[in-house]
Amino acid sequence: MKNLQRIRGVVATVVLFFAGNLGFAQNPPQTAGGATGRALTDYAPVLPSTLDRAWAIVPEKGVETREVADGVFVVTDGVWQSAFAVTDEGVVVFDAPETYASRIRTEIAAVTSDPITTLVYTHAHNDHIGGSAVFADVEGLEIVALTGVAEFLGEMNDPDRLRPTKTFDDQLVLDQAGMRIELRAANYHSDEGDVIVYIPRARFLMAIDTLAPGYGPFMGFDITSNFHEYLHVFDVLLEYDFDVFVGGHLTHIGNRAEVEVAQEFTRDVYETVKRIHGETDLMAVFAETAEQIGGFDNKYLLFDRFLDVVTARATAVLMRANGGQLGKITSLLESGTIRPVMDRVFPFKATNEALAYVETGRATGKVVVRVR
Repeated sequence: MKNLQRIRGVVATVVLFFAGNLGFAQNPPQTAGGATGRALTDYAPVLPSTLDRAWAIVPEKGVETREVADGVFVVTDGVWQSAFAVTDEGVVVFDAPETYASRIRTEIAAVTSDPITTLVYTHAHNDHIGGSAVFADVEGLEIVALTGVAEFLGEMNDPDRLRPTKTFDDQLVLDQAGMRIELRAANYHSDEGDVIVYIPRARFLMAIDTLAPGYGPFMGFDITSNFHEYLHVFDVLLEYDFDVFVGGHLTHIGNRAEVEVAQEFTRDVYETVKRIHGETDLMAVFAETAEQIGGFDNKYLLFDRFLDVVTARATAVLMRANGGQLGKITSLLESGTIRPVMDRVFPFKATNEALAYVETGRATGKVVVRVR
């Protein structure tokens, strides 16, 4: 059930991407994603294989800090992630999440007495830089951000997000006496722009809100504002030579292989939805729906129905049987880690009705056809 909802949610995003290319504008259909109206018991727990890799967070401390490469540290509270690099010229901090920014300076002080010299914003979202005000008293602090981010923050006039002091539009290199830090502009997530951080010496790559290693994508492919760019960001990431990957969220960091898996999944969803979208007759769906509701007047409803049909068909294809996956699912069922959720059971003679119900996209569990 959890996987079905996850697939359906991300499929809806790609369906809307193609719909936008048709010239329509519409919010995601409520039946295609979201948890509204669903019982909490409908959702399976996080897989043990993912939890086994989770960084333990001591409640009294609130965060965990680890050196992931020579001189490069990642800080997390188990939900958000940030980083800092200790260089010969001082400490460079990457992001200041509002949930634990007040603890970052203590974490830095635990590993070095060097001063903090630079704060880099990866993008403008409050959850990742909304704690930057804790650095307001750092003398001579240079705050680096994209021009678009700086302009946005200037308009917001938010005291919790310090104004950038240095901006760039495309690429910027911070040469910190032997530690080269490369900053590259991208547009895969935030309207104001995103920054990819790469430290060659450490083989360290940071691209916030791209993916969470060990998890499927968050709804709408990490709520991307530009799916076209999100689709291509994996090619950009894989141009780099890295071992450590930080995506900005959840329980642990990742590696190159996990970026490749995320790219494969995203491509699979894209190609599947592209094919199903092309095969689905828009006007035929409109006509069928209009017949049911008594006319063509409600164009929003007609198009919403089209989105539902494409989403349901693509979801069914993406959830196709796979021997390896079924073997893993069997073991999870036997251990009680996951459990099946039934929506409706149809007699064999009502198979067509069952298929039609699945295509509505409104099923909240397995739809079963009883043979005997």
